[in-house]
Amino acid sequence: MAGPIPTRPGVMRPGVMRTGLILGKFMPPHQGHLLCIEMAKRLVDRLTVLVCSLPDEPIPGERRFAWLRERFPDCEVRWLNEVVPSEPSQHPDFWSIWKATIRRFVPTGPDYIFASDDYGATLADLLGAQWVPVDRDRVLMPISGTAIRNAPLTHWEHLPEFVRPYYLRRVCIFGPESTGKTTLARQLAAHYRTQWVPEFARGWIDANPRDLAPDDFPFIAQGQIALEDALARQANRVLFCDTDPLTTTLWAMEFLGRIPDPVSQLAAERRYDLTLLLQVDVPWVADSQRFLPHARREFFQKCEQALQQAGRAYVTITGDWAERWQQACAAIDALLART
Repeated sequence: MAGPIPTRPGVMRPGVMRTGLILGKFMPPHQGHLLCIEMAKRLVDRLTVLVCSLPDEPIPGERRFAWLRERFPDCEVRWLNEVVPSEPSQHPDFWSIWKATIRRFVPTGPDYIFASDDYGATLADLLGAQWVPVDRDRVLMPISGTAIRNAPLTHWEHLPEFVRPYYLRRVCIFGPESTGKTTLARQLAAHYRTQWVPEFARGWIDANPRDLAPDDFPFIAQGQIALEDALARQANRVLFCDTDPLTTTLWAMEFLGRIPDPVSQLAAERRYDLTLLLQVDVPWVADSQRFLPHARREFFQKCEQALQQAGRAYVTITGDWAERWQQACAAIDALLART
């Protein structure tokens, strides 16, 4: 009678829990990484993803760890945050160091090492596992973390949705009332095939027709940020924001004579790559939520002063509607060309 069929370590056997390991810098995570993880998930019962980082790397390790933990809650995502050699040439005991390090996170196994690079074979031998090459020649996903870091907007299609806000260029449309901010934001979004962020305050005030209270202003600033960050994941390289929390500080001064501390803090924390400051040299159009028809120029000066005090890069947009469009597009094209 024939005996049991011999098996090699790592060969899949029915009824046996299979474990896998993927490790890397994920700097940043890209579609190639996602392909590897998604495939591995379908081949093993438990998958460990080890995010490796060193101090002073271009993207903080904590952020990369958070990205992958958010994207793959069904995997065991771990974070190696310590100085270990990156290449065999850096230390004579390179592989021994890495074996001991990995064993702290994966005490036994794994059955499989998933990797696109040849180090997967050596690592698998070291851990008594089997290497599963995934897109080894990068035919399916011709991308690398280095290429993305060097030109993120060029390789936008290889960035997962949850990473895109990190590289997204944010343009704030800023200025007094009735200067065409909303129209310009909407038209720019259509032109650049992306998203735009409307004023959260307008909808809030419409839904709550009463005098604004001090507590409204922090909520308006928070609502604007929440709407912007939600749309950031859907944007294509650039996001146009009809307003921002710094604008909320100006309106708090108009209505309250002071700026609530939470609003000041929120305004200081937000970052925009470019601000388009719209001049008041276009006709006033009345609106139920517009309050300063005779003080637009004074408000413009307050806007400019606020931008300068905040250290924000801005371009003043002037002239008729056609001139404004040309100036805005030129400024945005220059921004996108730099990145």
